[in-house]
Amino acid sequence: MGIKYMKHVKFFVFLCILTFTVSCGQQKKYVEYKVKKGETMRIIAKKLDMKTSDLLRLNPDFGRKPKENSVIVIPNKKIRLADNSIKSDALKDVIKDDVKKEEAIKEEKEELIEELKKNFIVYEVKKGDTFYSLTRFYNVSQEEMIVLNPILSEGLKVGQVIKIKPIEEGDASENHIYEDVIDENISLKVALLLPFKTNENDTIKSKDLFTKNRLANIVTDFYLGAELAIDSLRKQGIQIDLNVFDTETKSTKIRSILSENDLDNNDVIIGPLYSEEAEVVANKVNTPVVFPLYSKKQHRFSSSQLIKTSPEKKVFREELTTYIKGNFIKGNLILVGDGKSASNSSNAIIKQSLESHDSISVVNVLKPKNGYIAKDRFLKILKPNEDNWVVLTSDNTILVADAINSLISLPEDTHVRVFAINKGKAFDKIANSKLAKINLTYVSDEYVDEASASTQLFNKQYYMKNNALPSFHATKGFDITYDVLMRLASGENLKATFKEGASFRVESKFDYSNKLFGTSENKGLFIVQYNKDLSLTRLK
Repeated sequence: MGIKYMKHVKFFVFLCILTFTVSCGQQKKYVEYKVKKGETMRIIAKKLDMKTSDLLRLNPDFGRKPKENSVIVIPNKKIRLADNSIKSDALKDVIKDDVKKEEAIKEEKEELIEELKKNFIVYEVKKGDTFYSLTRFYNVSQEEMIVLNPILSEGLKVGQVIKIKPIEEGDASENHIYEDVIDENISLKVALLLPFKTNENDTIKSKDLFTKNRLANIVTDFYLGAELAIDSLRKQGIQIDLNVFDTETKSTKIRSILSENDLDNNDVIIGPLYSEEAEVVANKVNTPVVFPLYSKKQHRFSSSQLIKTSPEKKVFREELTTYIKGNFIKGNLILVGDGKSASNSSNAIIKQSLESHDSISVVNVLKPKNGYIAKDRFLKILKPNEDNWVVLTSDNTILVADAINSLISLPEDTHVRVFAINKGKAFDKIANSKLAKINLTYVSDEYVDEASASTQLFNKQYYMKNNALPSFHATKGFDITYDVLMRLASGENLKATFKEGASFRVESKFDYSNKLFGTSENKGLFIVQYNKDLSLTRLK
């Protein structure tokens, strides 16, 4: 009886063990997940601490932007947490010691940084930093940085605390530069919408195509620059799927592209070139739409999907006014306008802003009489043995030329420095020697250091690929495409990266306002000055 009973007990225990083993083995490795509004595969993967590519492999029927309430498959987090807890228990003692050491090192580093900050602008080197990016952002040379930090002769290393430059009055206490970071195994999809107008070009002789059609030059150059940017990013390990669409002329073509293609399956859309078409696209998609050129109509943009890469003209004026307020100590300030509404408006806004500053009491305004400003009118208002800062607020070619001719031949004791809101077409026919003589200082959305290694490399690569040096639009195509895709390569939402700082590319600065509900716009500008030797210096 006892033996028989024991056999039953053993059999029962065996069944329990078998049942427990099977139930453990059958515990689901994967569970269903309902996609929430605004979530992409990348966002979900980040929450799960897994690669986007792995999540996409689990869900081959879904793109990278599944629709709200779609049901996808994800790893069972409970299993992963259980496995991790077992491993972490075994490492607790080791981790405690490591944490103590790390805290001591961190505390020592913070003390060092605080001490250095008393006299220097200080920076901690992060992944993706280069001499080029740091010198561009802080406006110092590599040689100057090495003098302050001899260890940099061996190159930049992540985690180094370095001195950028001595603190001077007026230096910003908070400077943020965007760090280029590439997420592991990142893949991007980009749509490029440009008016190649291939339907028309079929009827144009090849020799006339680019001489008769300025738009064709702009589009082609922009595309070649964008193509080089994508080549460069692919070499850095970023998988990029590029889809190019010909928007042709202003017509219904853009609407047919939208109806026949799922543009929301892209991470970003670059283009179209026409402001009206950009608005149409932005109102139809839930993907960032990058507007690549300046348009007088871009101030009307309201869609939160649109991103303006070219600063508004009023930002140029604001940048110059801010610079003058921060650098003018004492002397004589004169605004020179053409008497037209746009110039009068600028004069009024600048005058009010400058006179509100503590160190500036009076700002004089000169306007034409009988169509021009006579030299003796300048002489009456200019003050000898003082700093005379003259601001040109007009884009009238004749007025600008007359004003500069009057200001380059003054008595020896009368010193003048001339400023312009931007160096537009009014300056095209004025000799650089004249601009250098008056130290013309102006606001610009481009500045290139031809001597820098990065610029020379870009020029070399572009020439090797296209047998020509890059034009303005080719460089813009490179800068815009490279910047947008590099930011996306971080794995972050594009707009989220705007909060992380300004970026400098070959000749452009991207410093975006991050508007949650409105259109994001670039406010990245330079202050540039002509030197006596005809060279240019970036002041800001």
